[in-house]
Amino acid sequence: MQLVFSDAQYWEDFLPLTFTRPVAEMRCGILTFSERWQKILDSEEISWFTEMYLQQKFREPEKKESLFLVPNFLPTEAVIQQIKELKQGEALVYEDELVAAKINMEGFSLSQIEKMTDIKEELVFFKKPTDLFTYNHKAIDFDFELLTKGRISQELSSTNGFLGKKEDLFIEEGAEIEFSTINTKTGKIYIGKNAEVMEGCNLRGPIALCEGSKFNLGAKIYGATTIGPYSKVGGEVSNIIIFGYSNKGHDGFVGNSVIGEWCNFGADTNSSNMKNNYGNVKLWSYRTKAFEDTGLQFTGLIMGDHSKMAINTQLNTGTVIGVASNVFKEGFPPNLIENFSWGGFKDDEKFKLDKAYEVAARAMARRNVALTDEDKGILKHIFNTY
Repeated sequence: MQLVFSDAQYWEDFLPLTFTRPVAEMRCGILTFSERWQKILDSEEISWFTEMYLQQKFREPEKKESLFLVPNFLPTEAVIQQIKELKQGEALVYEDELVAAKINMEGFSLSQIEKMTDIKEELVFFKKPTDLFTYNHKAIDFDFELLTKGRISQELSSTNGFLGKKEDLFIEEGAEIEFSTINTKTGKIYIGKNAEVMEGCNLRGPIALCEGSKFNLGAKIYGATTIGPYSKVGGEVSNIIIFGYSNKGHDGFVGNSVIGEWCNFGADTNSSNMKNNYGNVKLWSYRTKAFEDTGLQFTGLIMGDHSKMAINTQLNTGTVIGVASNVFKEGFPPNLIENFSWGGFKDDEKFKLDKAYEVAARAMARRNVALTDEDKGILKHIFNTY
């Protein structure tokens, strides 16, 4: 059965994170949404129903019988069973939104649906970027159970200090942790394959350090924090998500934030996550093209792929940075930094596309990943369109 991940309702709401990926490829908890659903449904054949310019990299659905799924929620056991038992022409609806349907992608139309069933249980649903860090603790708990059930963790080295329950710590094969403190009293901690926690780190769960990633010397990590694969993090972070392949390797604070792939933080970069008046934070919405009240007292940074910041960069509470931006000028940049900004301030010139390709290729090569023609096509579309 082909599993088709749909962007129909939410893609625009998650910009700038989704400029370069479908909703299903965002990371929250330990896994991306697509990885989570593949494991839940034991499905290897996946495709994406997304923006046309992304389909060159993310495969279009084949025209055959499929499970059509909105991926950005955490299911209960009962809902998983409902999804597995769907018959052709049947669908599940949550809060008046279709979330799953068994349909044929040949002549795709929701008119194929003959029966709709409301999901009665309350679900954890991710509808905007701030939901990713707000509910990350729930996603870490969900994925921890999904990935570790019935498995045995590697032993924690005796050089470390430990607080909490041992069953709330899972260390994958090849991971290294020495002379650090690990606290699972506040949440589960997952250390991925070949990840490294260097000496002097302090980890307070819930935390996910994914495959090949590192906490640098003396890092202070507060949950709920997810560091995606092949990333480096130092200094102090609290309740952040890094999708993967990004570096915040030096001292400086970042909290309540979501950071894409191939990003870099210069030394001593700091991002405010609370206003001086303790009021709710406003954040730029690409859908409404206005700053909107998040309803949250703590909101830091939302950062698109391939963006970089110079040393000593200072970011205001509730800053949104687009794709392939370079922030390096003196002073606090505005709360919205446009795609391909060269400097970070309004009306700055754009980073030249060919130079953006060069930088991306060099950065990706450091992780043994190639910048493909599909990647270039996506960046070109963003450059010319947004």
